[in-house]
Amino acid sequence: MHIQEWLETVPAVSVYLLVGVVIGVESLGIPLPGEIVLVSAAILAATQDHINPFVLGACASGGAIIGDSIGYMIGRKGGQPLLNWAGRRFPKHFGPDHVAMAEEKFEKWGMWAVFFGRFIALLRIFAGPLAGVLKMPYWKFLIANVLGGIVWAGGTTALIYSVGIVAEPWLSRFSWLGLVAAFLFGVGSFLIMKRRAKKAAAEREAKAQVPVAVD
Repeated sequence: MHIQEWLETVPAVSVYLLVGVVIGVESLGIPLPGEIVLVSAAILAATQDHINPFVLGACASGGAIIGDSIGYMIGRKGGQPLLNWAGRRFPKHFGPDHVAMAEEKFEKWGMWAVFFGRFIALLRIFAGPLAGVLKMPYWKFLIANVLGGIVWAGGTTALIYSVGIVAEPWLSRFSWLGLVAAFLFGVGSFLIMKRRAKKAAAEREAKAQVPVAVD
């Protein structure tokens, strides 16, 4: 069976649930490829008539908002010990360098770190739990969470869907290439943020090693 024919047999409700659950769990604080799944699903919606992009965007937004809210509550109750545990359990995602970078962004941007963090791979995982750990007022978190979730999920779905419609004749012949491109896009954004985290850590170490002048 050709991949295009196979994709036509995938139930739309399964796609909606997969997107909502993966993004929700990622937003809760567990490293999952939420952006990759959303981009892949949006491409699928552009090539398959039975998948509604509006429902897809709504499910993605709902997953993002609910997941972030649960992550906030967990961070609020778990506090710093939770981050320490996550650092031991997921050192590549919650290591000291990553946490320090995220805390720096929160101190600088406040509630906007939650909003803009939705568009950045590593901050997307941190936003909810870290906002809770840092005791950000819930009403501020909720506003930024809802707006960020809708703009990110809805905007990503609309953008990728629109591009997919234009490229539909090409994607219908090479569907697997579209999914590969979505995967590479998500991995690329993650690697860029990981590199920035290492750079920020190096800068902090350099500042710490600068001798303090004594009068």
